[in-house]
Amino acid sequence: MTGPGFEDSRTKYKQQAAERAVTLVESGMVVGLGSGSTAIFATRHIAQLIREGTLWDITAFATSVPILREAAELGIPMIAQDMPCALDITIDGADEVDARMNVIKGGGGALLWEKIAAQASRREVIVVDDTKISPFLGLRFAVPIEVLAYGWRSQFRFLESLGARVSIRYNEDKSEFRTDSGNMIFDCEFGPIHEPAELSATLGARAGIVEHGLFVGLTTDLIVAGKSGLRHLEANKS
Repeated sequence: MTGPGFEDSRTKYKQQAAERAVTLVESGMVVGLGSGSTAIFATRHIAQLIREGTLWDITAFATSVPILREAAELGIPMIAQDMPCALDITIDGADEVDARMNVIKGGGGALLWEKIAAQASRREVIVVDDTKISPFLGLRFAVPIEVLAYGWRSQFRFLESLGARVSIRYNEDKSEFRTDSGNMIFDCEFGPIHEPAELSATLGARAGIVEHGLFVGLTTDLIVAGKSGLRHLEANKS
């Protein structure tokens, strides 16, 4: 099912999931602000609650340059980008989520900064609409892999040797996509990924691969919104 009505419903579900996640934020926290079309609703809602006085003494950390600009425009106090302290909670979206709450991220190209925030957070809250749920990762979404431009063809061949169908990411104007850190992104179709931890380790061991979009074992909370309502799952409690 597609069309304007479907997209309107998805937008509504994304907003519901993001705003439910914001109920986990408490005054005095340092909050990681995820990137993407779902997480932006959380950022805007946090800003609203700060303006209303419902939340106070909040500082935040941005996972991309666009979200840093958005948060600054909304008046959210930000900590320095060198992250001088740990994060209490990060709210972020995902491109695909499996039954074990592992996720694929990086559709917007911010996977490196997002993973830095996730690993530095006491609580990593993933918010999605129910179209993002899959039995296995890789069924609906390719794995974004951030690579150095230096020697990139070697990484291309390496990923193909793992069985992936690899494509270089481009912008809409046909120019080569670059991340906020200046790196390339390959979108890699592996098919169903039955052992994401194993693939994650293989990719992480390769020089030239800066980071990959498999977030394995990082999600502490998953909030899913859909036609049947909201679900909040917690790691080891789902």
